[in-house]
Amino acid sequence: MGLLDGKKAVIFGVANNRSIAYAIAKKFKEEGAELGFTFAGEALKKRVIPISEELGGKFCVQCDVTKDEDIKKTFDIVKEQFGKIDILIHSVAYAPAEELKGKYVNTSREGFRIALDISAYSLVALCKAAEDLFSNDASVIAMTYYGSEKVIQNYNVMGVAKAALEASVRYLANDLGEKGVKVNAISAGPIKTLAASGVSGLKSIFATVAEKAPLRKNITADDVAGTATYLASNLSNGVTGEVIFVDSGYNILGI
Repeated sequence: MGLLDGKKAVIFGVANNRSIAYAIAKKFKEEGAELGFTFAGEALKKRVIPISEELGGKFCVQCDVTKDEDIKKTFDIVKEQFGKIDILIHSVAYAPAEELKGKYVNTSREGFRIALDISAYSLVALCKAAEDLFSNDASVIAMTYYGSEKVIQNYNVMGVAKAALEASVRYLANDLGEKGVKVNAISAGPIKTLAASGVSGLKSIFATVAEKAPLRKNITADDVAGTATYLASNLSNGVTGEVIFVDSGYNILGI
């Protein structure tokens, strides 16, 4: 018996087999969930389809989260293949590379719009499209980072987008809670992923966490997957609207 036996999960945001979303999907598979995958565009298609095949994905479809028509088509397929959704993973974030270095005050209007649309509004759009498909104990899980609360050098507009994402988690938890749907976020410590590689100076952040965090180590994607499995399971049925840190305790420290 797995913790997620019979549950149907839709995973947004797998980039490759080192991504957090991949580790989560793999753990979900081990715990008995059925999986469906999406990819953002042609560039990611060749990476995500083999992962879907590896993990027995029921479907693997293109979904650009900035396009409402793509989102609608995706959930039409979800309805056809799954009928309902028990778990929705939102591991989607992007800001133009030039916005992730230098001073935040230099953020362009267009860079801000792109970062907030893809990294924060997309969660709202996905939940809206999925609302009628959620089972009455469904779980929505978004990925965030400590740069939403504290200044992380070069994280810039992505920190602002993650703050908006976390606020959205709380408002969505309130809206969807009457149907029994849980909405939570995991604030993961730094992990060497494709997304993280876009942030300048990441190497020094890893060193700081390993030296200073209470557990004196950096986390792994598998650590995040374990917490996601808890949130996706019935063990967390009283938990919603929360941001849960998986960062070796780094966030509790002062100066």
